[in-house]
Amino acid sequence: MTKRAEAKYKIDRRMGQNIWGRPKSPVNRREYGPGQHGQRRKGKPTDFGTQLKAKQKLKGYYGNISEKQFRKYYAEAIRMKGDSVDNLIGLLERRLDAVVYRAKFVPTVFAARQFVNHGHVKVNGRRVNIASYQVRVGDVVEVKEASRQMILVLEAIGLAERDVPEYIDCDHTKMTAKMTRIPLPTEVPYPVLMEPNLVIEFYSR
Repeated sequence: MTKRAEAKYKIDRRMGQNIWGRPKSPVNRREYGPGQHGQRRKGKPTDFGTQLKAKQKLKGYYGNISEKQFRKYYAEAIRMKGDSVDNLIGLLERRLDAVVYRAKFVPTVFAARQFVNHGHVKVNGRRVNIASYQVRVGDVVEVKEASRQMILVLEAIGLAERDVPEYIDCDHTKMTAKMTRIPLPTEVPYPVLMEPNLVIEFYSR
């Protein structure tokens, strides 16, 4: 297990929010941050601090993406035509592990990354084991036939805590999913308020 996956509960506590909406999040019991100084009184955040927290929260939500990779998404978003905020969220939602997570093939985004890395997923009939692979509209993402009866997969499909969003066309009998369009930030079912506009401001300082 990677250090990033082990730290997923700390991310919730550091942010002070249950950013994945999970019933077992420690924030449901303790809203203060981790460590011996977690209960210190917090001062009024600066603009920089607010932007930094927005970036850490969005980065953490997608499996705590590395800073180098997240900065690349920002650079690509501002290079593309259209609104930079919409572009950034579109790039993040097009990640293969994000599509696998949205389709409810696995219970968490961390499990989605591992699931893809271990070769359980195909895109248009070809095995893809790169979690950051950019899925295009119309691509068919499917769970490999030999992996469809895994307990992890069967339990994830039955999860009641989240639904498959409208921009993902999912068939759990065939274990396939297809992104029908690039979603707008307002369409993405984040359990907490995400502020990608502050992320753009953070990097453009």
